[in-house]
Amino acid sequence: MSLKHAILTLLETEEGSGYDLLKRFKARLGFFWNASHQQIYSQLKTLHQDGLIDCTLEAQQGKPDRKVYHMTQAGHDALVKWLENPVKVDKVNDALLVKLYGGHLIDKNKLKQELSEHKAIHQRMLDTFLNLEQEYLNLPKTKQKPFELPYLTLRRGILGEKAWLDWAEEVESYLKG
Repeated sequence: MSLKHAILTLLETEEGSGYDLLKRFKARLGFFWNASHQQIYSQLKTLHQDGLIDCTLEAQQGKPDRKVYHMTQAGHDALVKWLENPVKVDKVNDALLVKLYGGHLIDKNKLKQELSEHKAIHQRMLDTFLNLEQEYLNLPKTKQKPFELPYLTLRRGILGEKAWLDWAEEVESYLKG
């Protein structure tokens, strides 16, 4: 996947300024796709130059005009084309796994400490996901409909965090021995 497709996905449902998109990106896609402020603004410029998005200027008092981006038909077509094609399975690049693999070279207590820190991060992420799930489940059924597929991405996150935490318990048991 590319950042281009992530931005087009966000713009498909709602127009917005670069700042709006950055906030929505972090709140909706940021759990499984990373992008910096600079990357998003750079991609918006490229998408605009390529005719996949357009923008209107909104005057603001005491500030520069606000650019509000929206998808063009060409952008919609490019997004649909990408959605219809298979994507490659992502490979994991996890430095903690490399450390664990070579962990026989250092004191197990250092590994235990780092694992503990990672567990806390994953537990916080799981808690966040579970709170988001509860918000979704509390919506009336009629309001859940547009969020059914995003909900499935949330479920993937929940299951992934639970699996990671289960795995960490196995590692902790070994490191205690």
